[in-house]
Amino acid sequence: MRVLVVEDEEMLADAVAEGLRDASMAVDVCGDGEQALEFIAVNRYDVVVLDRDLPGVHGDDVCRAIIDNGSDTRVIMLTASGDVADRVHGLGIGADDYLIKPFAWAELLARVQALGRRARPALPPVLRCAGISLDVGRHQVFRDERFVNLSRKEFAVLEVLMRAEGAVVSAEELLEKAWDVNVDPFTNAVRVTMMTLRRKLGEPQVIHTVSGIGYQLRD
Repeated sequence: MRVLVVEDEEMLADAVAEGLRDASMAVDVCGDGEQALEFIAVNRYDVVVLDRDLPGVHGDDVCRAIIDNGSDTRVIMLTASGDVADRVHGLGIGADDYLIKPFAWAELLARVQALGRRARPALPPVLRCAGISLDVGRHQVFRDERFVNLSRKEFAVLEVLMRAEGAVVSAEELLEKAWDVNVDPFTNAVRVTMMTLRRKLGEPQVIHTVSGIGYQLRD
């Protein structure tokens, strides 16, 4: 899952981003509305964690821009205001969820994960394919009831492959969905991660290379 965190409080933004990365999400961070508009113009995000009271371009205007783009990106607004009218207004302009600061980290994570599942055709929280089960909420993977200990990036890549439901996923798409904006487009990170992921999943191999196209998860 790829997430954009838009928050002008630097310490809070960094803390939220690091927590989401620990949950194997690819996270970009920016601190104002103008930069947020630039990010959403060139990248596809599953979820945007959006501070409402941003300097420059207001969070409401960023939310409207996301909605106007016609994308399936989900927006959760953060605000220090607990006023009911503010929450109603935020939801009224298109936000999918609303969370008041200060908030419990576990609640924010759960809400982001729930919105991520809605950013695409509805899928269960536990994905199953080719004898593999991936529990997004618990961050656990089993193959034939054997626990598989994956790194954050390996988990993210496997999740993208499983969500594709048998379709071929290109290396470019994996970079877009499992890495952040700082990744080198010419990196061999996908190939290296795929190699270690295959080794950990064991035999028989279920991740197949489709020559010249990408990768496919199947029996």
